[in-house]
Amino acid sequence: MKAPVITLANEAVGEMELPDAVFGAEPRPDIMARVVHWQLAKRRAGTHKAKGMGEVSGTTKKPWKQKGTGRARQGSLRSPQFRKGGVVHGPVVRDHGYDLPKKVRRLGLISALSQKAREGKLFVLDRAVANGKTADLRRRVAALGWRSALVVDGMAIDEGFRRAARNIPGLDVLPTIGANVYDILRHEVVAVTREGIVGLAQRLGVVLDGEEARA
Repeated sequence: MKAPVITLANEAVGEMELPDAVFGAEPRPDIMARVVHWQLAKRRAGTHKAKGMGEVSGTTKKPWKQKGTGRARQGSLRSPQFRKGGVVHGPVVRDHGYDLPKKVRRLGLISALSQKAREGKLFVLDRAVANGKTADLRRRVAALGWRSALVVDGMAIDEGFRRAARNIPGLDVLPTIGANVYDILRHEVVAVTREGIVGLAQRLGVVLDGEEARA
């Protein structure tokens, strides 16, 4: 599939052949949901903690004798039923992450990119270069009509573009290796540079022909 290539000034500078294996696949909402859940689970800090019966401070003495008081038998004032007692089955510090097959992660990324292309919200940029001035880049992005956009560049991001973009709400920039399903889906528009197209194809193991690689 061919896609027009534009600049940040919204000028057409040609076309580029996009590999169908990356941008023309049938989107799989179920796979994308699995990958997003996996990403968000990995991001959880897991630092929640409640003290159990053996961790709260307090006496270890039996509060009263076993029989003859008319009250229920108790072994410790640190039991959960007492005020300031321990918590039963409370949260503990742990890692919420889990493993997800590489093939599923790969299919999720392809599905997210293909869905953006199918919706007409995938743009190909010639280059993602800026002079480092936020005001200048903000005007260019506003002229393009992008309110929520993710820019995917090659292996290295232009430092001027990074500095200018970090102060613009709704605009994020990632290198090819950092492109992920969650960030692609939560932005309305995805803009990929020429180098980013080649980098994504290489990352996903798709071999480009000569015309695509030179575009």
